[in-house]
Amino acid sequence: MTEDDKVAFKEFRNGVAVTLGVVGIAMLIVVALSNHTPIDESSFEVVDKYKECDVVRYAPHQAAEYKYFLYCEKNK
Repeated sequence: MTEDDKVAFKEFRNGVAVTLGVVGIAMLIVVALSNHTPIDESSFEVVDKYKECDVVRYAPHQAAEYKYFLYCEKNK
């Protein structure tokens, strides 16, 4: 192994170490700042009436969508 090869290897090794260090620190920051409380609740909300029934809006937990359904007391 020549002197040039040794110098190139050291530069490569140092570059890899710096890159891994930066990525590791970034990962630690993301983990430290992340919110570890998951949303376990689904939400149900009466948003309207249709004839004698309630129009209920349902939002599943951690989903950006709504589902609507009718809830009728007399069909219970």
